[in-house]
Amino acid sequence: MTSDVVIVGAGPTGLLLASELALAGVDPIVLERLPEPTGLSKAMALLGRSVDMLERRGLLDRFAERAPVGPPVFAHFAMLPLDLAVVAELGLRGILLPQAQTEEILLERALELGVKIRRNQEVDGLAQDQDGVTLTVGGQRVRARFVVGCDGGSSTVRKLAGIGFPGIAPSRLLRLADFTVPDGAAGEGHLKLPTGERLPYFESGITPLNDGYFRVITNEPYPSDFDRDAPMTMGELQDSVQRTKGVQLPITDTRWMSRFTDATRQADRYRAGRVLLAGDAAHIHLPAGGPGLNTGLQDAINLGWKLAAEIRGWAPDGLLDTYHTERHADGARVLLHTRAQGALLLADERVASLRAVFAELLQDAPATRRVARLLYSLDTSYDMGGDQTHPMVGRWAPDVVLPHGTSLAEHLHDGRAVLMGARCPGWEDRVDAAPADTSEPMLVRPDGYVAWAGSPADGGLHLALKRWFGQPRADNARVAGQ
Repeated sequence: MTSDVVIVGAGPTGLLLASELALAGVDPIVLERLPEPTGLSKAMALLGRSVDMLERRGLLDRFAERAPVGPPVFAHFAMLPLDLAVVAELGLRGILLPQAQTEEILLERALELGVKIRRNQEVDGLAQDQDGVTLTVGGQRVRARFVVGCDGGSSTVRKLAGIGFPGIAPSRLLRLADFTVPDGAAGEGHLKLPTGERLPYFESGITPLNDGYFRVITNEPYPSDFDRDAPMTMGELQDSVQRTKGVQLPITDTRWMSRFTDATRQADRYRAGRVLLAGDAAHIHLPAGGPGLNTGLQDAINLGWKLAAEIRGWAPDGLLDTYHTERHADGARVLLHTRAQGALLLADERVASLRAVFAELLQDAPATRRVARLLYSLDTSYDMGGDQTHPMVGRWAPDVVLPHGTSLAEHLHDGRAVLMGARCPGWEDRVDAAPADTSEPMLVRPDGYVAWAGSPADGGLHLALKRWFGQPRADNARVAGQ
């Protein structure tokens, strides 16, 4: 078996990456060790920039068919509520949708684009050379020009490629369960306990899942003698709930119980030769607010067009290396705020004082906006090179409405870059030149970030096009006005 790209792991990150490559004319193969999707959901929502990215690929309507798209119902930092009115000013959107359904939608998308997905395929060997990578899968050799590990926090690809995974060992043990309750126990905004008490949703760590199930998460010190291989039991769950929340939940049944920790690690390289990492294979952390899924999808959008450019032969020198440069730094920001949230969740009198001070700070609108931008990747900015000074360069492009009735988001559906308000002779196969009645033309990369903005006469546009999209097809091609 041979392929330009083999993606190991058919979770949301791997499926979106496969779709991005297929959209750009590359034919990837996805290898998945499981025989079928588990149907289980660690993450329960898509939030912030990942929602915006799905819209710019024309996928948001598919998600809206399953769950409403709009402002989050509850935003928090370490369970300290954020003022939703302030968050709304940022245009923050969320989709309360279990990860399993997100995976279903992305699988459907990948199959529509002709992506080959092969299950029961467990990688047990990897060797790379100057021309490609050879994987061993169940005794069979699979050859690819590039391999991308999207195979989770225990990534086999990462280990076989010799990529370091430094970080912080676990100090907390969290238990999770999706459960049902007796008839009449689910009230408006709360659970009714057998004692007659009312346990409020969200603030207590109880989340209604909109399908008759509820989710509970507990957080305790990591036991020194803990056996991670021992199966989790209902008794273990209820004992943990009693210790952490002081109540006995009225559970009638569970469909999933699991444990996880606050271990925080990040791959020291997102690229090692022809092997790359994305999603949990590149970073693990406390799932405070579900940033893992969102960050993984953003990894996929950033990597897809760059890897496709390398394979199709028009990538400028160093383009693929910018995947590590850009996404490693963004991943480090996620580790920063999840570690901070983990510290604020500790049951300690000193931490309680810190929480009280932090809660006061979050009463100020500027502080709340800053925290929300950090949590939901709204503050992500990339170095676009050169000496550009326009404030939009490197930032997420606003969804400009164009004179002929379309929007920037619509022009990004096909995964190509968009140049608004200028021409780009020689780059038309890589860049969509969209007419725009604007005094500040912009070059927007396929991932939605502004690579250049200003006047076509300042020389910066030509440099930006070459930096991100290689040489024009004809050596004498020049942008109008250069």
